[in-house]
Amino acid sequence: QVQLVESGGGLVQAGGSLRLSCAASGRTFSNYHMGWFRQAPGKEREFVAAISWRGSSTYYEDSVKGRFTISRPNAENTVYLQMNSLKPEDTAVYYCAARMGPIATMRRGQADYWGQGTQVTVSS
Repeated sequence: QVQLVESGGGLVQAGGSLRLSCAASGRTFSNYHMGWFRQAPGKEREFVAAISWRGSSTYYEDSVKGRFTISRPNAENTVYLQMNSLKPEDTAVYYCAARMGPIATMRRGQADYWGQGTQVTVSS
């Protein structure tokens, strides 16, 4: 089992920044690819970003490229999502996820473990 706990969400004005954190515990965190997903009201959950288990490769959904950065510093059981230049359309519940299988499958919404989510609201 891997337990994931997100934090860092909140209310921010358009153009502002937030940094989300996801603290992992349980099975060896370093063995898992990690990702962030989001779900806006009335919409399906969508892929936002992923980082490989070594931290050497990152992937982003097109609408967040150049604005969001996913990272997982060595020796920390934590993955971060730095969100800059936020837009009202980024408003959603953001979920952290862990995946043992191929990282490409995270783009299709597949993960082995999920956090409980943290709300991000961007006002115009």
